[in-house]
Amino acid sequence: MKTFKTWGSNMLATLVLCCVGSLAPAAELVIGQVAPLSGVLASTGHQMVVGGQIYFDAINAQGGIHGAKIRHEVVDDGYKVSETVRLTREMLAQPEVVALFGFAGTANVTQLLTDGVLDVGGAALVAPYTGGESLRNPFNPWIFHVRAGYADEAEHMVQQLTTLGMKRIAVMYQDDGFGKAGLLGVTNALAKRSLNLSVAAGYERNTDKVEEAVKKIKASDAQAIIMVSVNKSTAAFMRLYRESGGGAQMYNISVVDPAELVKLAGIKNAHGLGISQVVPYPYMANLPVVREYQTLLKKYAPKELINYTSFEEFVGAKVLVEALRRAGPNPTRAKVVKALESMGSYDTGGITVGYSPSNRIGSRYVEVTVIGSTGKLLK
Repeated sequence: MKTFKTWGSNMLATLVLCCVGSLAPAAELVIGQVAPLSGVLASTGHQMVVGGQIYFDAINAQGGIHGAKIRHEVVDDGYKVSETVRLTREMLAQPEVVALFGFAGTANVTQLLTDGVLDVGGAALVAPYTGGESLRNPFNPWIFHVRAGYADEAEHMVQQLTTLGMKRIAVMYQDDGFGKAGLLGVTNALAKRSLNLSVAAGYERNTDKVEEAVKKIKASDAQAIIMVSVNKSTAAFMRLYRESGGGAQMYNISVVDPAELVKLAGIKNAHGLGISQVVPYPYMANLPVVREYQTLLKKYAPKELINYTSFEEFVGAKVLVEALRRAGPNPTRAKVVKALESMGSYDTGGITVGYSPSNRIGSRYVEVTVIGSTGKLLK
């Protein structure tokens, strides 16, 4: 039974609240995010949180959703699978959490499915920072992807390389679900063109021990290398490969931060790296959603720089907020899932995302950018 101090002596008011309290609009909407704020993916995790937070802050400043403010709860899993599972269980044990947002790691999120954590919790996970095929196929009802998959990114990169006449393509990959998803995408894209992978070289997750991968790939005389790796390991590979005389064209999947790569590997080694992207270029304000992102970043996180990762999660936050609006004044986890399914073609401001009861892949947009001679990312 709910009572308020100002109404304490009014028995009739108390009785009314007791009977209709469940119909009153929610006081706040709790969104849970498990993110890698420490460990090898810490800088990425930070940007993921920033992208969502600035939009939630803007919505709260406008009065919230149906009068309820968003409370964005964030906890750090250190990019460790066991921690992701533990922390997600703890979040979903809180009935006030109506949705999950912006997790990272193919292996991490896959384990949530394997252990049935999302099935038991019954909450939507919106905009996870992963393109792993295992999270898309077979269909699962809980994960709503904003980004294209790693298979889509691999296809785009292989198409570009083969158009340029390159046929000897190697893969450097993180030896886990994330890396293997990207490796499979490249292998399948090559097979589609009757080509075989030159060599595949893995490295241990949560390390930057890439010396053996450098030796293996350099010995293969590959014309191009597609890396399915995170910031620290990517930077370590580029530096060692270039310093050992390697001259192949290098690409990476979308999860890396170009500014971090330049900082860690040096501009000489990072220059020319192609990076596939799953959202439009956020540095030029030529779309309404990009202008909105830039404005709110400057207002709510003025020390932060424009970044692909924070922009992607900003778009994801817009999708989640629209679902919360559609779910009505008293959203439940089930209502949020239904609301997301109703978003057949939702325009976030120049980026259209769409779901249905049988589709959870909101977008397949991919383009490739390049780190220029000054360290800036070029389209």
